[in-house]
Amino acid sequence: MTEYLTSPQGRRLACNRLPGTGPGVVFLGGFKSDMEGSKARFLEDWARAQGRAFLRFDYSGHGTSGGDFEQGCIGDWRDDARAVLDALTEGPQVLVGSSMGGWISLLLARERPERIAGLVTIAAAPDFTVTTWDHELTEAQREEVRRTGRTEMESGYADNPYVFTARLFEDGANQRVMDRPLPLPFPTRLLQGTADADVLPQVAIDLLNHASGPDIRLLLVKGADHRFSTPDCLALIAAAIEDVLGRA
Repeated sequence: MTEYLTSPQGRRLACNRLPGTGPGVVFLGGFKSDMEGSKARFLEDWARAQGRAFLRFDYSGHGTSGGDFEQGCIGDWRDDARAVLDALTEGPQVLVGSSMGGWISLLLARERPERIAGLVTIAAAPDFTVTTWDHELTEAQREEVRRTGRTEMESGYADNPYVFTARLFEDGANQRVMDRPLPLPFPTRLLQGTADADVLPQVAIDLLNHASGPDIRLLLVKGADHRFSTPDCLALIAAAIEDVLGRA
């Protein structure tokens, strides 16, 4: 059943909690996705079968949470995730971050390492706004952002183009994790498909090489795309969580 949490910033966040044993599992979705996606629902079913506490939620401007997506930025969505973690969970949690959720989970791990029992990322996209600005936008699009405060980019995951705003780019540059030390002092599993055209496998390899910690592993899945939602991929996510829980 969906409940709503008002964050310290006054944003109304939609959440679904499943009671159970700890450490609990918290799912962090991707850019313009929501908590009704296949990975979130699969993991809720998995947690229910395990008797494991589980939480999924929508960032502000996503799903059924309040707010305007185009007004948001990485720092806002990090704050949303922190508010949910602090208010609705107890003790260390296993964070499962998909795409942008992987970046946000890394930010939380840096800020709240004592609250993290383990980390599983799925096609994590750390610093993707910086990469988008530097390497994916045309000079005409960058000038459009400077002039109008926004630009549009086609997406294979939505009928309408994604809107990228000046605020998203400016804030994203301040939320980087790949330009400074990134200690991950808990079991960490990085899952990545080799056929991912949105977050290239090299991003996962770079993250593996950049992060420091006693138990960090990367699993490359040949042929898997960015969705990472086939039955085999979903089973691999569950197996990675179980591995982390067993070592936490």
